[in-house]
Amino acid sequence: MPETPVMAPESSEAAEALRRSSATSRITVVAGSIRRYGLLGAFAVLFLYLIIVSPAFRNTANLLNLLQQNAIIGVVACGMLVMIISGGFDLSVGAVGATASVLAARLSGDVPPIVVVVVALGIGVVVGGVNGLLIAKLRINPFVTTLGMASVVSGLLFVATNAQPIPLSGGTSTFNALGLGHVWRVPTDFLVFLACAGLIWALLRLTRFGHYVYAVGGNEQASLLSGIPIARVKILAYVIGGVFSAVAGVILLGQTDIGQPSAAADWPLSAIAVCVVGGASLAGGSGSIPATILGTLLLGTVANGLNQLNVSPYWQPTVTGAVVLAAVGLAGLSRRK
Repeated sequence: MPETPVMAPESSEAAEALRRSSATSRITVVAGSIRRYGLLGAFAVLFLYLIIVSPAFRNTANLLNLLQQNAIIGVVACGMLVMIISGGFDLSVGAVGATASVLAARLSGDVPPIVVVVVALGIGVVVGGVNGLLIAKLRINPFVTTLGMASVVSGLLFVATNAQPIPLSGGTSTFNALGLGHVWRVPTDFLVFLACAGLIWALLRLTRFGHYVYAVGGNEQASLLSGIPIARVKILAYVIGGVFSAVAGVILLGQTDIGQPSAAADWPLSAIAVCVVGGASLAGGSGSIPATILGTLLLGTVANGLNQLNVSPYWQPTVTGAVVLAAVGLAGLSRRK
């Protein structure tokens, strides 16, 4: 009888290695799918669930209100995303937004609205530029820099206004159209948010500066050796963040008709949460505008849905925090896989 061939040890090890490689490939494919479509799937499931269980949520007026409520934080998140991708973040965006709002209200009765907007955006340029210089040139930690800047700007604002709100005194129709108006029933401020998102998308994907932002956030030392002007990239990233915060401040003025020095205190953490839920890494080097838009809508839908379901407001921060932790945990798991 012919002898049964015996598999060589090398062949057995090769087969086992092939099986492990195949399993790893499948895990990689699944992890990639989670990164690409997990956020969209979560938003779709949540949205459909709320539409089914809550008649108040699926009301057209409420859906339009949902867009309007989250447009401001979406604009702030667009600027925050650039800073996060570059390897930093900004805790002074709320102070910049409040200052832009108060300054615009103060000037509204004296100069045309376009001049008011330009001056308000100038606040964002100045504060963002100082943040960028301190971080890029003096190498001060972004947390310390922007937290200190938030305190300085807020303190000066309270001193200048004696902590009193400043009413809008001119150009009311223009600012109201920006903050409360509609174009074909779509809120104007949401259209501004989409315009800002489109601008940042083009900046990050279609320009050399955008590639530099990803490179600096991904590996600053390698970027330096490659000849990328790291300091200039970081400064410009913080200027962009400051400008978008000022835009949000002007929109806020249009919604409230008043410049409130204590407004926008929650913008920094809310914008960071939106970016993180959208898949941006606080270590830098990753993030995208489509995911940031989805992150904005997801967190906004969670808050709106809880309100429509009459969930106690005390539970809402808990649920929002759980969503952020879940998003970060899944993103970290998929990257490790």
